[in-house]
Amino acid sequence: MTEMTASALAAYAEKLSRVKAEIGKAIIGQKQVVDEVLISLLAGGHCLLQGVPGLGKTRLLRTLADVISLPFGRIQFTPDLMPSDLIGTELLTRGQDGERRFEFQPGPVFASMLLADEINRTPPKTQAALLEAMAERHVTFAGTSHPLPEPFFVMATQNPLEQAGTYPLPEAQLDRFLMMIEIDYPSLEEERDILALTTREATSAPQSVMTADDIIELQQWVRQVMISDAMLDYAARLVRSTRPSDQSSQSRQWIRWGAGPRAGQAVIMSAKASALLNGRLAVTQDDIAAVAIPVMRHRIILNYAADAEQVTVDQVLREVIAELPGAHDPLAPETS
Repeated sequence: MTEMTASALAAYAEKLSRVKAEIGKAIIGQKQVVDEVLISLLAGGHCLLQGVPGLGKTRLLRTLADVISLPFGRIQFTPDLMPSDLIGTELLTRGQDGERRFEFQPGPVFASMLLADEINRTPPKTQAALLEAMAERHVTFAGTSHPLPEPFFVMATQNPLEQAGTYPLPEAQLDRFLMMIEIDYPSLEEERDILALTTREATSAPQSVMTADDIIELQQWVRQVMISDAMLDYAARLVRSTRPSDQSSQSRQWIRWGAGPRAGQAVIMSAKASALLNGRLAVTQDDIAAVAIPVMRHRIILNYAADAEQVTVDQVLREVIAELPGAHDPLAPETS
């Protein structure tokens, strides 16, 4: 692994900037969504995208796979999808010696970048098979473990509107996603550009900028990004402020269950990836605040009072962040 120096980081920062520029050839707008997806990838986690159909979720991941030269796979989750349709199965084959034996045939989960489309449309047993693969980075069939490729990144999607015939992910399974990313409608200018881009003769396709080895190295670098004790304390207080038992938060009146320790781990890893994405060697308070909402929005359950008042999780988290006193970071540069 290359030593993480300022010059090496600057070279990777330039590559990551080119990655975003190449993605911009196919994806109009949605810059925050692109940044959050890249943070999830660099942090070694997975993300759950929530948005109505037609906002470019499939196009985004396919473009990212092209730009980073990674094998892309897509699975359309349906009510009749079985775990073996996902992870693979064993087939009876005849070898060169004439002997018959069972041979494992890998399923579509064996892709470096996997789009799990409408994950909430498949039964819990199949959902669990994917989430186990995400957590363990391997699948087990007939007592044999089969490692998944490195890097391995899953972007699952779900439609927030049409809930008929769906199997909502339990909170324990939602917690396995590093981030839940909300994708919204484009602005008027962005939508006009989308219409122009997608209805004319094809222009230059996004070019490959990075490789799998680059991503693996960056994922290793993320853990080396510095974070001060003050920033660790700030992240811990931020997560604890989402719990109803915390007396320092005025927002606890809306919360039934707050974020657990895994949320704190996810905040730190995502903040480190955010710093790396922006070409910095140390985490700042802005990094933590930027990732707090997508990291915790699926780890908090609101109470009936919030439902009655139509208060959303994002609103509560913004209040929590606004209420929390800042922290002096000795690693941050001083300003005059």
